[in-house]
Amino acid sequence: MAGIKRKSAAAAQPEVKSKSKKVKVDKPAKRSSDKDAVKLSKSSKKTKREVDSEDLVESDTSEAENGFYGFSASKSADEDVSMDDEEEDGFVGDALEAALEKDTTIDKKKKEKKDKDGKSQPKKEKKASNDSETVEDKSSALAGLNATSSREAHAKQKAVAKERKAARPNAEIMEQLKELWEKLRLKTNVSAEERKDLIDRTFELVTGRIKEFVFKHDTVRVIQSALKYTHSMEQRRIIATELKGEFKGLAEGKYAKFLIAKLLEKGDAEIRGIIIQEFYGNVRRLINHPEAAWILDDTYRQVATPAQKARLLREWYGPEFSIKGLGDDKNLDSSDLTAILEKSPEKRKPIMDYLEQQINQLIQKKQTGFTMLHDAMLQYFLTCKPNTTEASDFLDHLKPDPTLKEGEEADNIDLLKNLAFTKPGSRLVSLAFAYGAAKDRKILLRPYKDTIETMAYDANAHNVLLAALAVTDDTKLTSKSIFGELLPAVGSDELSEKIQNLSNDARARCVLLYPFAADAKWLLDEETRGRLAEVYKVREITSKKDANIRNQELAKNIEPQLLTAVSQHAEHFAQSYQGLQLIGEVLVGAPEVEPKLRQEALQKVADLSQQIIDGGGFITSHGKNMLKTLVQGGKFDPKTKKVVPVDPPLGFADLFWSHIKKDLITWATGEGSFVIVGLVESENFSHKDEVLQALKKGRKQLQEAAGPAKADVKTQKGKKGAAQQSRGNAGARILLEKL
Repeated sequence: MAGIKRKSAAAAQPEVKSKSKKVKVDKPAKRSSDKDAVKLSKSSKKTKREVDSEDLVESDTSEAENGFYGFSASKSADEDVSMDDEEEDGFVGDALEAALEKDTTIDKKKKEKKDKDGKSQPKKEKKASNDSETVEDKSSALAGLNATSSREAHAKQKAVAKERKAARPNAEIMEQLKELWEKLRLKTNVSAEERKDLIDRTFELVTGRIKEFVFKHDTVRVIQSALKYTHSMEQRRIIATELKGEFKGLAEGKYAKFLIAKLLEKGDAEIRGIIIQEFYGNVRRLINHPEAAWILDDTYRQVATPAQKARLLREWYGPEFSIKGLGDDKNLDSSDLTAILEKSPEKRKPIMDYLEQQINQLIQKKQTGFTMLHDAMLQYFLTCKPNTTEASDFLDHLKPDPTLKEGEEADNIDLLKNLAFTKPGSRLVSLAFAYGAAKDRKILLRPYKDTIETMAYDANAHNVLLAALAVTDDTKLTSKSIFGELLPAVGSDELSEKIQNLSNDARARCVLLYPFAADAKWLLDEETRGRLAEVYKVREITSKKDANIRNQELAKNIEPQLLTAVSQHAEHFAQSYQGLQLIGEVLVGAPEVEPKLRQEALQKVADLSQQIIDGGGFITSHGKNMLKTLVQGGKFDPKTKKVVPVDPPLGFADLFWSHIKKDLITWATGEGSFVIVGLVESENFSHKDEVLQALKKGRKQLQEAAGPAKADVKTQKGKKGAAQQSRGNAGARILLEKL
């Protein structure tokens, strides 16, 4: 007999209609709305029953073949069952759930119809009829399950679920793996020996059949845990070797992609090479896949070698670059698009069109966080000739819409923010600032308003801020947009703490002190100076203001906050060499700003001079350089080989002399000897004769500290206990020459 496919057991039951007449009850007019609601509910129930009856579909098999629930149960038997027991508990028949839901709804209606006095309204025969229908539906559902209660029905459903799980392929092995995983995944309370035993047992079960487990969301986690905790590279190679040829499919899996991530993280160069090899020729497909795109980009950014990165990026230039042997035959490892087009200029249009299409496709999908995308965009822009329509159109795509009102956000805001935090992206944005006009720079800087502080501390994004400071002629704009977000206003309790945090970070201090020491080697590393040199070259054409004037204006705008922090908490800054460098730059820079506040800060530094020179290590070495700069009244210019005094003069030499007058010889023969040299050479020092007279009295101590000019005894390298001759104190020798 042909079976019938049902949505639920309740739908198969004949509809029971009550033949009793309604009892007419007089009700107040205010209850008319409730009456209408009851009629509406009745109509909706009737409609629902009609729809259910129409949904019945004939089947070619009987209920005995497919179980009580027909095809629905048969299909669900093939589906994966989660590792959690909660899914088994929730596996309840639709009929039972529907009956219980009706019962709950009726109880709720009873409660709502009670009077304020606690008396219930007269019951209708219709309500009694509905109750009887619900009881019959519930009874029929339980009868269909051969159960007398919902508890028994749940138990039977769990038993059915277990039977289905047992019928799956490798069911026994999967259960064993899950039991091992429950112990293996624990971070604590598992000894090293026990964990090693669990890993070995796991590999015994999966070796030779790993492909059968990695595409299932539950068992793939077991293999991930084994990869995470194993210390054997051979076991990792076993997994990678067995999965060879499947990594592209794994990368597209919702759960299996994490297995690739773990292999890339824990594997060696051989394992990574096996995985990346399967990405070749499939970059376009993978980068547009919602799951695989992140694995591909993480591989490109973190683990791929330069040659592997170049080959992956070349596939953005056209289909011919996806096949090894085609394209640029002599330079297969190069992804420099400019070099490729110089050799084959006839390919410029198809390559640029293909690359632009790939870029726009990801931007329109708002997949803008990929480093590979940023690298492709940089290659496109570097290939464009400056001041051409092609370059201008590309920059226009980067700029937010200037017509948007306040509170509205452009579509490419996320793109600009993501670009700033990657190496190629930050270079692209820096060049956009350099090539842009004054209005363009203002528009480009606007989206970063709420991320300025994060950018200042980032290894890549701080270069964007440096480029904006270096090329923007409107210094009020950059001071407000950048330093206004970094530095609180004068009088804020957080001002000193913020400045200390900025000055102690290797990247943030570059942004903070750039107006004072734009090209200092101690401030900017070689890579940053190279990036800025590229920006400076473009700045000569696009910017009108002189660089020194721009930096002076920036320094004046932030000088009040910095001077306030130094004058109030100089002792805190003096505890680190970064803070000492900041003190020296701030006190020498923009001397015409806040002269009274500057004198207070200079007095504080003079009071701490002995503490600074006795600090030891980096504090002493950087501290004496800072003190020498202050007593000389300006910075040393390596081009002219002279000190350039500031105007108006600082007057620090006189303050310093009043503190070290009694210990002059100690300073002259110790770590602070070069500070005394600077004191003697200072042009604005009014007590120079007094210092020289005191040094003459201590000539003998100076001679002992100075020592011989050259070592008289040659040291024998490589021998223990070899005699070594100290050259003495160089500062003391210079002072003797001046006497």
